[in-house]
Amino acid sequence: MLTGANVVLPTGTVEGGQLAVAGRRITGTPPADAQLIDVSGHWLVPGFVDIHNHGGGGASFSGTAEDILTALRTHRAHGTTTLVASTVTDEMDLLVRQAGLLSELAEQGDIAGIHFEGPFISPCRKGAHSEALLRHPDPAEVRKLIDAARGRATMVTLAAELPGGIDSVRLLAEHGVIAAIGHTDASYEQTVEAIDAGATVATHLFNAMPALNHRAPGPIAALLEDERVTVELINDGVHLHPAALELAFRHAGADRVAFITDAMDAAGAGDGRYLLGPLEVEVSEGVARLAEGGSIAGSTLTLDRAFQRAVTIDKLPVEDAVRALSATPARLLGLSDRIGSLEPGKDADLVLLDADFALKGVMRQGEWVVAPQLP
Repeated sequence: MLTGANVVLPTGTVEGGQLAVAGRRITGTPPADAQLIDVSGHWLVPGFVDIHNHGGGGASFSGTAEDILTALRTHRAHGTTTLVASTVTDEMDLLVRQAGLLSELAEQGDIAGIHFEGPFISPCRKGAHSEALLRHPDPAEVRKLIDAARGRATMVTLAAELPGGIDSVRLLAEHGVIAAIGHTDASYEQTVEAIDAGATVATHLFNAMPALNHRAPGPIAALLEDERVTVELINDGVHLHPAALELAFRHAGADRVAFITDAMDAAGAGDGRYLLGPLEVEVSEGVARLAEGGSIAGSTLTLDRAFQRAVTIDKLPVEDAVRALSATPARLLGLSDRIGSLEPGKDADLVLLDADFALKGVMRQGEWVVAPQLP
């Protein structure tokens, strides 16, 4: 029984509240012999849900099983209790092989699914993806990836304006896989067509797509205005100006915003040289850029930092930050019955924050990942 905290519930924040955990679940009635832990002056929020993450702790989700577990442990220690593992553009046979490995970990419950970011993206907006390995979104090749994932493919990012793009969006929707619009040079009209075909996510909105223009509004306007679309935002102070973040929240609302990390290996590991797929990345002062060309190459963000920035710098209400970090991505993944909020019967996934919103404890399925050190 955790007592005395500001507990953020779907209905609002309860000051001086309490939360009971029995086994792996949150319970409405604590056992008679419950251990009491006084967390007065702290905040209790749901575990964070990251739907776009390439790695951390010096390891990548495109690596070995040991690498994958290293990256998972890194992000769990920063409050991410549910994570979708993202790949990066590579040779198709390597992506197929990695899909098989990741699907095994998804079956074990270590990850919530697989996100394929590339190779079906625009060379005009490739970002930190190898142009030599990009290809058009041929539905047959898209199908090859989702088949290799053995039912664990969660999302595919593609540029729907490319040949085969709209047909691939339809294919993904038919198979229950999220079609995400990103790394795209699409017009407003092409983006609307993709949404009508079944696309429901904007991959890191604003980044790797044409800027909003008053005569050619491009994908940003189409993605923000459609109630069917959830928009990803990387809230690290590098990828987005605060005004862009505010624009997204004002227009889409917290129920349609999912904070992501788009983290690469350096998250939780420090500055230095790393690989992102086949490309070399230089990380300096926490900012990851391609060694050649200088394009931003993912982030070194963890979701506890995204949360703290949201409420202290961006001045978002705590409840809105919780929705963007937990409830909204959980809903998008179809897991709202188990995760995303602090309610009886759901997994005991929670994050304990101090008065300054710094992380002090993480629980996943009833077990402490980071045990709180309290007076």
